[in-house]
Amino acid sequence: MSQNEPTPQDDPVLTLIDGYAPPKGVADELLQANGQLRPVWQGFLQHLAAQSPEGRDAAFARGDQYLHDEGVYYRKYSAEGSVERDWPLSHIPVIIGANDWANLTAGIVQRAELLEKVMADLYGPATLIERGLLPPELVAQNPEWLRPLVGVTPPSGHHLHFIALELGRSPDGSWFVLGDRTQAPSGAGFALENRVAATRVFREALSDANVLRLAGFFRHFRDALLGLRTNGQGRVGILTPGQHTDTYFEHAYIASYLGFMLLECEDLSVIDGQLQVRTTDGSEPISVLWRRLDSRFADPLELDETSALGTPGMVSALRTGALNMVNCLGSGVLETRAMLAFLPKICEALMDAPLILPNIATWWCGQTKEQDYVRKNLERMLIGPALSTRLPFDMDTGTVLGGRAMDDQTGPVDDWLSRNGPQLVGQEAVSLSTTPAMVDGRLAPRPMVLRVYAARTPDGWTVMPGGYARIGATEDPTALAMQSGGSVADVWVVSDRPVKMDTLNAPPTGAFVRHQPGALPARAADNLFWLGRNVERAEAGVRLARAFHRRLDTFGPDALPLVESLRQYMEPRGLSPDQGMPDGLLDLFALARDNAGKVRDRFSQDGWNALKDLENTAKDFATRVQPGDDAASAMGVLLRKIGGFSGLVHENMFRSDGWRCLTIGRALERAQQITSLLEVFAAPEAPYGGYDVAVELGDSVMTHRRRYSVETNRNTVIDLMALDLDNPRSLVFQVQRIQDEEAKLAGEDAQRPADEAARLILQLRTDLAVAQPQDLTADRFAAIFQSLIQISDALTRRYFS
Repeated sequence: MSQNEPTPQDDPVLTLIDGYAPPKGVADELLQANGQLRPVWQGFLQHLAAQSPEGRDAAFARGDQYLHDEGVYYRKYSAEGSVERDWPLSHIPVIIGANDWANLTAGIVQRAELLEKVMADLYGPATLIERGLLPPELVAQNPEWLRPLVGVTPPSGHHLHFIALELGRSPDGSWFVLGDRTQAPSGAGFALENRVAATRVFREALSDANVLRLAGFFRHFRDALLGLRTNGQGRVGILTPGQHTDTYFEHAYIASYLGFMLLECEDLSVIDGQLQVRTTDGSEPISVLWRRLDSRFADPLELDETSALGTPGMVSALRTGALNMVNCLGSGVLETRAMLAFLPKICEALMDAPLILPNIATWWCGQTKEQDYVRKNLERMLIGPALSTRLPFDMDTGTVLGGRAMDDQTGPVDDWLSRNGPQLVGQEAVSLSTTPAMVDGRLAPRPMVLRVYAARTPDGWTVMPGGYARIGATEDPTALAMQSGGSVADVWVVSDRPVKMDTLNAPPTGAFVRHQPGALPARAADNLFWLGRNVERAEAGVRLARAFHRRLDTFGPDALPLVESLRQYMEPRGLSPDQGMPDGLLDLFALARDNAGKVRDRFSQDGWNALKDLENTAKDFATRVQPGDDAASAMGVLLRKIGGFSGLVHENMFRSDGWRCLTIGRALERAQQITSLLEVFAAPEAPYGGYDVAVELGDSVMTHRRRYSVETNRNTVIDLMALDLDNPRSLVFQVQRIQDEEAKLAGEDAQRPADEAARLILQLRTDLAVAQPQDLTADRFAAIFQSLIQISDALTRRYFS
């Protein structure tokens, strides 16, 4: 080192990267081939080097906390099932210069056009097979090539509208394609969340670095989807398999971000060739569907008869031209890895140009020559001495590639070939490029794969300026998958000039118009209704358990008949009095979370976090709370947390149809709880102290003291808990609320004929309006309870089914 050359002691950036040593023979995102720092990283590293270790850790923690608070997760699978895990952010972004990105963009756009042409041919004239550019068995024997879709022309004229590519860097620094994602590409929403988290970690660095924004990409694609509607009519929906799929969070997030309906197949039906969604206002047409469900599951009538996820008649809706599907059914055939072997020649034939982005070298072994080649080379490629650093592998599963996932296959090559047969695909082993990750307080090179996205707009394909990167947990490239400890990183495309701020919404034009809330799918309405019911049922159970354990602690199990009465009242409701935290309460909290999880696109993040905190607290109590005073105190904590959740819902949730369904569910459940409570504990034969229990469980102790200057008696309890319209815990208050919200849910048309639900509600409200405390006998309460069940059933028929 010369005297004028800076040393790590002189330059904090050099100190930061001191010891950073990528493997030989691979490209690195941080360092050039000559070992010099890439200029595009200079500003970011200066910012990073200026931070103290404590400041850097605090910044990283801000990003992690944001992702945790937003509920961003992935699903980790094991032999015991699956669990939700926090999103594993690798805090150091991948930084790419604008010039490099421009070259990459040209290749992405070319490949998107090529894939569209191939798709159109496979489901159209099949000239690629006729000309010998594709072997017929590769298509005809492919389970992702869907014969019922042959000849179906999309109304938009295009089969593909949204694609993703898996990219890697060659040792010379050029990019190549590891795989195409055309079926239902995932990750765009996660890329957006990565960017938001990165702004929490690197507030100043990101704004100073001229990083290209992501919002414009989503705005253009949203507008493109809206433009696909038939004559501007019909709705746009996002089709999800449901909350138990590993990318459900992203489906809900994108639906909420773009303002589209999140739908499951059970929400949909095909009527006269038109796809319809069932809403609380009746069926409405869906004219654009962004599919996040594998094609073959979409229609059990014509595709996979075993599918429990599909909508019968979906294919017929495509045939009529009444539905634009993004992407079209059958697009999974393009993801076949054998297709990579033929794309170079197809590109030259169809586009009169070579591929700008070459593929990883691939052979389809349906032909003897290629199969012999792979047999000779497979052992070198997959079982050779460089096993730990040079393997072809699947980006999604982290398994070794060979047509099908090899898992831990190490047997003889010929045996493996015979088992995999003519569908075997051989791929050349590759050395993935590395990128810096923070490991134990130091920058270390880790293998990286980049996922990029392109969306079709009226102006052609637009490419997301970034994407997200998968980062290996170790130097082993097979550890990229999150299931194996891998993480993800934001991708910054850095311009050499200032970047304008961008948002999802374009500047307003024309006169202001207040838009009404969108229609509410019946399934979502049903889940909100039952969310309200299950939360209220849980609250009633908590109050009941607290009342029991208070008296158990004070009087003992046998001192008062009231304690035994409470025990007998709890047991049929699944609330074991012998448990400090009854299993039945845990089940109710889990049901409520499940209901909320199915409507994540319509549920505030604060509300979701409050509900999860409630469930987690209850689970914690279940491991240590003992019957008696300990349990009574724990129930008090849960009541306060339920109150926090209720406050968030009441104060913050827009008074839409969704809020009304939740409110009706909660009011109906509370009415049933009060009715059942009064039937038992306000009966003339109730044990001593029963009236006080009724008032306590109705959270009306202070009100009773102020309202009546006498001790509790049957008339005062029933008057306050059943007939007082000013008491938010009374029976009549709940029925009035149900009546008010149902009228708004049905539409405020004074001339509309009353339907079954409205008539039943009105009848009950009228009966309570003229009732006196002495009229409400135990038999009358039993009849009221049955009326509430009838109202619930009628509401379900009217709005939720």
